[in-house]
Amino acid sequence: MADPETAAGADAATLAELAKRRGFFFPANEAYGGASGFYTYGPEGAALKRNLEASWRERFVTREDNMEISSPTVTPEAVFEASGHLDGFDDMILECPECGASHRADHLVEDSTGIEEAESLGTERVAELIADNGISCPSCGRELAGEPVEAFNLMFETSIGPGSSSPGYLRPETAQGIFVEFPRLAEYARNQLPFGVAQIGHGYRNEISPRRSLIRVREFTMAELEQFVDPETDGPPIEPVADVTLPLYSAAAQESEGSIERLTVDEALDTGVITSEWIAYYLAIAREWYESVGVDMDRFRYRQHLPDELSHYASDCWDAETELDGNWIEITGFADRGAYDLSKHDEYSEEDFSVFKPYDEPRTVERPSVEPNMSYLGPEFGADAGDVADELAALAERDPSAFDGEAVTVDIGGESYTVPTEETGFAVRTETITGEHVTPHVIEPSFGIGRVLYTILAHSYREDEVEGEPRRYLALPPRLAPTFVGVFPLMDKDGLGERAREVAADLREAGFSVDYDDSGNIGRRYRRQDEVGTPYCVTVDYESLEEGTVTVRERDSTVQTRIATAELPARLAALRADESLDA
Repeated sequence: MADPETAAGADAATLAELAKRRGFFFPANEAYGGASGFYTYGPEGAALKRNLEASWRERFVTREDNMEISSPTVTPEAVFEASGHLDGFDDMILECPECGASHRADHLVEDSTGIEEAESLGTERVAELIADNGISCPSCGRELAGEPVEAFNLMFETSIGPGSSSPGYLRPETAQGIFVEFPRLAEYARNQLPFGVAQIGHGYRNEISPRRSLIRVREFTMAELEQFVDPETDGPPIEPVADVTLPLYSAAAQESEGSIERLTVDEALDTGVITSEWIAYYLAIAREWYESVGVDMDRFRYRQHLPDELSHYASDCWDAETELDGNWIEITGFADRGAYDLSKHDEYSEEDFSVFKPYDEPRTVERPSVEPNMSYLGPEFGADAGDVADELAALAERDPSAFDGEAVTVDIGGESYTVPTEETGFAVRTETITGEHVTPHVIEPSFGIGRVLYTILAHSYREDEVEGEPRRYLALPPRLAPTFVGVFPLMDKDGLGERAREVAADLREAGFSVDYDDSGNIGRRYRRQDEVGTPYCVTVDYESLEEGTVTVRERDSTVQTRIATAELPARLAALRADESLDA
């Protein structure tokens, strides 16, 4: 049985060694020297990642009754021109004049001074801090005072088709692939708000200085949900999550050097710490999900963005952060994007990015309108007549009183055009309307799958002793473990190996992920499975041949239970459903 004294958590070096040796993840393309910021998930890591994504999909798509799509990773330039990414998707870069190495300037400041979120300070202030603190180049040691800190766009640019006439970019997020398809997706949702659209897929950011393994990479997997809501009427079902306790580090607490507050959802909303019911709802269900997949809640918090670090599209944002090696690392962002994205695409494209919201009862309204006399406008204004007519219509909507006099003046491109009121066809007409067009607001939980996976591995790492020998294992939740059950013969002779292979085949047929192992002594085989987080091991011994039973060993406690071989699939299914081995 395992020693109850267990050391929990792994530092970066320990985790990197284990991940590479056991096939969770490792730097890509090392045969050719590799390129920083790119990782390959090995057999264990790919299986863990697949199970993590399935868990996210079950919680945030299936149970929330949301849709899921899969959009291209290459996106035309026009999309990012509309979204603002061409102008505002930047990090701070500083190049060493001595060795030519490029560094992310705000990270240099954070590493040297202990300042958190230095990116919110702006390039000029970061340059001042580099000079004031005598910060040097990490590569060659040259002092960097006086060197310019500049904005660097993080998107990978490409050309769509031959030549360069159709520029595009590898997407830095999956969100725009959802937003640009909103008109069609709204039809699928029968134009009824609220509705959510999710996507799991790759994103690409040309990071200045990738670091910390899976934490900051250039290619990564995101799981994003765009929840489209009516800002005036829609609200989530708060009651089921009202009593969920959230560890909140608000902007106010940060500015006053306060601490984390542990508030229920109801308390956070009542006190105004969280102002959006939708944000509070997703913080609550995400907190429960994080715990279910193995994130240590004693090393977890929600931190609100300070006003000067908010993205260009967000009115509020909370980051889920976990503690790794003494540092708080963002693993998810929960942003209130308002109507920014849909309004931008409505402005730049030829599509309508609104939904029609019917009234309970038809309404009678007075609506100003114009029907300009083009036989007057044409000879009078020539090629500008159409623009004058359009501006008269816009003016009637925003300021009907402008038509009270004998003439109306409109400004177009810095020039004034005066039109007799009688030639504008201005009138206030009575209309019966049945509804109005509404541009939905967007609430976005955006999960970094690689960062969540890294956190789970770090938080689930354990060290203890078994029968006087040191042991390392991963206390992964059984439903996430790459392999659910290991199957061993006590020895590969006297028919034990053949029977163990039959047991393994039967379990695979029953839908379990199985690893058969007959290499080395039984203790070594247990240790191999412990290190990759396999929750159960089945051993076939001589009693198995004589009485039709096997032993099932539980990973964390190392307790072994003997059960009938015929009952094995059903008992393991009960374990997978989180029932007791003794059930």
